[in-house]
Amino acid sequence: MTIIYIGYIVAFFFAMNIGASGAAASMGVAYGAGAIKRPVIALLISGVGVFLGAAIGGGEVVKTIGSGIVPGSIMTIKLALIVLTSACLSLFIANLLGIPLSTSEVTVGAVVGAGVAYKAVAWSKMGMILSFWVLIPGIAFLLAWLAGKGILAAKGRFPLLISPRIRRPLAWLLVFTGFLEAFSAGMNNVANAVGPLVGAKILSTSAGILYGGIFVALGAILLGRRVLETNGKRITNISLLEGSAVSGTGAGLVIGASLLGIPVPLTQITSSAIIGIGTAKQGFSKQQKNVIAQMVKVWLVSPVFSLVIAYALVKIFIQGELYTILVLLSVFLATAGSISLMRSVREDRRSYHEHGGGI
Repeated sequence: MTIIYIGYIVAFFFAMNIGASGAAASMGVAYGAGAIKRPVIALLISGVGVFLGAAIGGGEVVKTIGSGIVPGSIMTIKLALIVLTSACLSLFIANLLGIPLSTSEVTVGAVVGAGVAYKAVAWSKMGMILSFWVLIPGIAFLLAWLAGKGILAAKGRFPLLISPRIRRPLAWLLVFTGFLEAFSAGMNNVANAVGPLVGAKILSTSAGILYGGIFVALGAILLGRRVLETNGKRITNISLLEGSAVSGTGAGLVIGASLLGIPVPLTQITSSAIIGIGTAKQGFSKQQKNVIAQMVKVWLVSPVFSLVIAYALVKIFIQGELYTILVLLSVFLATAGSISLMRSVREDRRSYHEHGGGI
């Protein structure tokens, strides 16, 4: 019974962190564009949106995380706890290192790592999930780019769109699309926290999305201010209408993926939409290229990081293969050594070019 309570604690703690990072970010566009002046209002709207999204439409993604990637027959409470611990540990280490990871990708990676340890992964389902991870950010960029071009053309033909008289209706439109984005976050991201417990039959699907929605909402309201402020300060050159296009694009795509039961990275989708709007206005810049490069790195690192941790924990604590500790330490040392060696080589080359000479 104790392990079940530990599972609840880890899952709901994870849910609050999801709310603080992902759900609160859903109102970043509305807050940064000035549609909402007070951060507490933005966070409350985010909390309500994410709870309703989980309660109304979170069931399909919960099923995927709980029993769609690995068979429900192997998802015991111990395995569910390892999946949740691996996801939380991955995010914690990444936060210490300053690396932004996706909660959806981390959770899926942890589930796959556990499945690999048991040689039981639904690779066809994983192929579909991976294809969505690749395609949806690209679709978000394209749709936002088209919307940006349309907005520029509309502003040229209808000067009323840039008149102060229409600012209030446009602000309400942006708040509504931000609410939809929070709603989509609830549909998609709550499963990351409660899906393993539902798969282990510790919680029913309805109870999982209810409790998960409550704790993700609490995380957004109580812990999301820093993320909201950070995202808001980054979004300074987007108009209210452009912000509505960004939030609406992200919300629509994530809701569509959620109805299909596919966990997707909301932050990457929103970032792609912001890049699409920026490209429509000013062309493709070096800064946007850097953002895309970072997104690709996050896409690659997030699932692999948690996959390795989950695999190792299963091998050590469930299957009793202590030699896995040696393998894991070896991989860590080899990775750290390789990174250090690459940095040393770069510094030597830089020194050589700046000062000349050699050994």
